[in-house]
Amino acid sequence: MIETAPIQAGTQSELTREMASRLQTALTTHLMQAYAPDYSKALRTFSATEAAELLGVTGQFLRKCHSEGSIPEPGEIRGGRRFYTAAEIREARRILESGSRKPGKYMPGRREGDKLQVIQLMNFKGGSAKSTSSIHLCHYLALQGYRVLAVDLDPQGSLSGFCGIQTELEFDGVSIYDAIRYEDPVPMRDCIIETYFPGLHLAPARLILSEFETETAISAGRGVSFFDRLTSALSTVEQDYDIVVIDSPPALGFLTLTGLYAATAVIVPMTPSMLDLASTQQFIEMTSAYLEVFESTGVNLNHDFFSFLITRDDPSDIPSQQIVSLMRALFQDRVIHATGLRSTAIGDASMLKMTIYEVARSDMTRTTYDRARTSMDAVGAEIAGMVQAAWGR
Repeated sequence: MIETAPIQAGTQSELTREMASRLQTALTTHLMQAYAPDYSKALRTFSATEAAELLGVTGQFLRKCHSEGSIPEPGEIRGGRRFYTAAEIREARRILESGSRKPGKYMPGRREGDKLQVIQLMNFKGGSAKSTSSIHLCHYLALQGYRVLAVDLDPQGSLSGFCGIQTELEFDGVSIYDAIRYEDPVPMRDCIIETYFPGLHLAPARLILSEFETETAISAGRGVSFFDRLTSALSTVEQDYDIVVIDSPPALGFLTLTGLYAATAVIVPMTPSMLDLASTQQFIEMTSAYLEVFESTGVNLNHDFFSFLITRDDPSDIPSQQIVSLMRALFQDRVIHATGLRSTAIGDASMLKMTIYEVARSDMTRTTYDRARTSMDAVGAEIAGMVQAAWGR
């Protein structure tokens, strides 16, 4: 039962400890209700219509494949209607790709000679929808057939929570910190876990990750470099993935910078407000100063793209649209054309640490769902197109 009596505490430390304890109890209760009985998340099934859309084929073509036996029937058929797991859709991709005359039509990931794409989402302004954008991008790419690794560089672990790892419930497994720490680092492969979402793996974060900032300051004084810690760790598993998505902390510290060094591309999410615009200006200016420090040591970072993503966009809000127009005028094609809409559907899903892809259309107002889904699909598709362009396709 959640404690609701007034807090009777003497000292400030006792007061804050009691506050933390009550929040812990509330979070645990909420998560037990959301993920009971074993706290694990599971991905819904997809209708035949959704499966066909994800595969880029018609429903008639999919039915023909089943009747011919080229694609196995899904495990769930209710009332004559087929429902597919994400794993069954990925297997259908593999089968269709093997018979396709156009390489990459169904499996659009890396080919021989393609480098691993590492996309970092970064901004030190809280509330920019950075983690929400990161997980939606991960889910979109996984559903499109890419092999995706999510790296949570934020000690608060928001991305890990979206992936079903609840740090609030005393998660004590290995994390990305163990792979990049200075003393006795753990092999990166041992710090990666499979998620409930087929095609998506996770290097989770724990609060101890914040120690990397302190340890780096100490190590830097001893002449030990920090910026290549993540790059070195990723190099040991790069053949297993097509795309890495990094969610950075809302600060321009050592964690963000080691992600920036590892990244082949950068996306800066920002909400269209004057306050966020001013904050983003300061963030970019500080980033420039740090990049100059990198370059002064002979390190040149060449990102395939460095782009802005407008999040929580409300087309009916005139002042915010003026900010969007200003950003597009200033940076043209460096502002991603698609925007993440401000949506109750996305907000409601996020409350349960879910994305729009995990919610069934029948669970909410269909027009609201369709607007949100179309928005996130458009963002994902545009970023995927930028990745493909980086691969020369």
